[in-house]
Amino acid sequence: MHPWDVGTEEALAIQWRLRPLVRQESSLALDDIRTVAGVDVSYGEVGRAAVVVLSFPELKVLEEVTIEGVARFPYVPGLLSFREGPLALAALERVQTRPDVLMFDGQGYAHPRRLGLASHLGVYLDMPSIGVAKSRLVGTYAEPGPNIGDRSPLVHRGEVVGVALRTKPRTNPLFVSAGHKLDLETAVAVVLRSLRGYRLPEPTRLADKLTKSGKETGA
Repeated sequence: MHPWDVGTEEALAIQWRLRPLVRQESSLALDDIRTVAGVDVSYGEVGRAAVVVLSFPELKVLEEVTIEGVARFPYVPGLLSFREGPLALAALERVQTRPDVLMFDGQGYAHPRRLGLASHLGVYLDMPSIGVAKSRLVGTYAEPGPNIGDRSPLVHRGEVVGVALRTKPRTNPLFVSAGHKLDLETAVAVVLRSLRGYRLPEPTRLADKLTKSGKETGA
């Protein structure tokens, strides 16, 4: 769809070009989802990407892939998909089980140009995707209630771009946004059904754990 080895100006141009391709309508119903893959990328001395495919809603681990690589794009807020995307794609290429939904540890539509990592790779792969971020990148919100499932709209430039979602009592909310080919309500429902007592939903929690394991796995 586009090259990844680009400068910041070209990266911005690519985001603006892809933005109209993001679909905020669901291509499948919640009850039709059978598998969800958590995707996470972390960088220390080297980059490490992990993909964990789970059955849904049972959340049984079906497959794990972890790979390492070198970042070829600098850390630029709002352009993290160009830093993390190539390694995430390389990990996804090793996955034998094609998931119904990709759940990213990062932003989706809640992005200055509505093209965070989840939306960008969702469009790139033409797959339903969800962004589940630990921190807010854009927008304002009211603190959600204290109970699991409490939420408040995340609003940026007059548009609801996601929600602040309480996933565990007495912890900070997560920022959930649709990535691609899913509406916001379905994205939130998938996240809530993926909780198992932790702040992070199981797909991204397990992927995050794998990125810290220090080993490569998978085919």
